[in-house]
Parts: sequence; C-alpha cells; structure tokens
Amino acid sequence: MKKYINITGALLLIAFAMAACKKDTPIDEDGLLITSRQECFVSNFEMLGTDYVTVRTKAATIDTTAQTINVTVMFGTDLKNLYPQFTLAQDCKLDPKITGRTDFSDLANPRVYTVVSGNRQIRKPYKVLITVQPR
Repeated sequence: MKKYINITGALLLIAFAMAACKKDTPIDEDGLLITSRQECFVSNFEMLGTDYVTVRTKAATIDTTAQTINVTVMFGTDLKNLYPQFTLAQDCKLDPKITGRTDFSDLANPRVYTVVSGNRQIRKPYKVLITVQPR
C-alpha cells in the first residue's frame, strides 16, 4: 500500500512540475515577452564612437511624426565605426538588431531602423539622418 502511495505522490509531483513549466505567456522569436502595448516610438538616441564616448555635438532631434532622427556628429568622426543606441517605448524592440559597429558613411542613404510595438502588430521605420559638424 505504501508503495502505491509513494508512486501516486511522485506522479502528482511530476504533473504539478510540468504544469508549472507550461508557457502561458507568448514570447517572440527573440525570447521577448509579447504584451498588449501598442506604443511604438523612439524616446532617446545616442551615437557613440569606437571608444564608447558620444560623438554628438548636441542632443539628437527625434521627430516621432516624421519618424526621423537627426543627429550632428563632431568633425572628423569615423562614420564607418559608430554605435547607435536607441531608447524605445516600453516593450518595443528594434529591427534590425544592433550587434556592433555600424557604417553610417553613406550620408545620401540614411540607415533605417524599425521600431516594433510590444504587441508586435505596429512597425514604424525611423531614418537616422547624420550631419557632420563643419570645421
């Protein structure tokens, strides 16, 4: 009789453990939680050089209506090796991901980053427009 009680107890414990591991919350392909938030915007932007120090001459201008980010960098900045940093609305993500140095040297063709909302339904492309400070 004790043997059956132990086996039954072990099976119940396994069943509870499996139920606790069940994923009730949806996650995306990056392992990020998908929420109900629809906000989708850039709230702050930073541009760093290879030494991880800002190369901006003043705060970037973010236009959430036109979906542009205008940033002026110091004269002599190596535009092929920059690290952009975005601050996004809560639960948003950026596409493409920033994985390292980024080449911004083609000023005629600005880079475009898409902000994706927390519910993954809204996508807003932001152009990063760079101006080099004159001498």
